[in-house]
Amino acid sequence: MDKEFTEAMRQSLTTMKQEILDKLVAANADFRAIVEEMDPKDFADVASDDVDRKMLEALGAQDVKRLRSIEAALVRIQQGRYGLCVKCNKRIPHERLEALPYAVMCIECQKSEERRNR
Repeated sequence: MDKEFTEAMRQSLTTMKQEILDKLVAANADFRAIVEEMDPKDFADVASDDVDRKMLEALGAQDVKRLRSIEAALVRIQQGRYGLCVKCNKRIPHERLEALPYAVMCIECQKSEERRNR
């Protein structure tokens, strides 16, 4: 996977993560107070901080799932595994990653998984 594309996806994922955290801050005064007390450089890593439990309680189930997927994608970027299907190990097309930056499977494997789970 080319470095420019991966970097663009990393920035996109980081922005998505920040949007979820901003939504949480706007919706939850207690969490806002905790975040405001944190060092600003730690704000981007708030999901992995001690406030994790409180944050997850305040987030809706969908946002929790999305945030975990985003975090996992950022880890895959660090490990050099981003853009590879976890099932068949083939490259996930750029178009799919642009549409869903935290995708873990290629379209074929995702369809197969969805059929299996019905």
